[in-house]
Amino acid sequence: MNEPHKYRATDKMSDLICDNYSLLMVMSRFGLSLGFGDKSVKDVCEAQGVDYRTFLAVANFISEEQYTYSGDENVFSISALMDYLKRAHTYFLDFKLPVIRRKLIEAIDCSGTDNIAYLILKFFDEYAKEVRRHMEYENEAVFTYVEKLLEGKLAENYDIATFASKHNQIESKLTELKNIIIKYYPEKENNNKLNAVLFDIFNCEHDLASHCQVEDYMFVPAVAQLERRLKNEQ
Repeated sequence: MNEPHKYRATDKMSDLICDNYSLLMVMSRFGLSLGFGDKSVKDVCEAQGVDYRTFLAVANFISEEQYTYSGDENVFSISALMDYLKRAHTYFLDFKLPVIRRKLIEAIDCSGTDNIAYLILKFFDEYAKEVRRHMEYENEAVFTYVEKLLEGKLAENYDIATFASKHNQIESKLTELKNIIIKYYPEKENNNKLNAVLFDIFNCEHDLASHCQVEDYMFVPAVAQLERRLKNEQ
């Protein structure tokens, strides 16, 4: 990344959160808890056993419009970034998508007479299955491969470019779901619940897009560089 960045290690963690509340999600995915008073980013991370360089790299990536991988191995830790990505997967699969589904059921008429409601729920369930397949593949295949790389072990029949070439943008179907609800779900007297779940879907779509960008523009280039280094050492 090119200096200077928006956030620095000496900034107060509370200032980062107040400046960009989406960084609350970044904090939780690094396993950081609240209640840190006026401590700096570095102090909060070190007190809770988190690599502050990696936290800052992700925080700046999400908050800045442009990012170019510098190739500097001191910018962040691949291992720490991988832990962040794993926690993000758990958040989406075990919390965010189930919450949206519950809210959808509350917001639409699932009595059996409303075909649009049935199609919306079916579409969402198929989408959730697709996200699970996508993230479980990363957890089981990609991250296991990278863990071996970090131990200095190269695979003969796999590399990170194979993953990158097939890495689809999983948030795109949420756009279709939003459009179905907005354009075709019958108007009710009070749409507060439906509007609230739509807001959650918009937010989840943005969050998933950001997650995929961290993988594409931070994780993949860093792993590719590690691969090259290991090959040169052989």
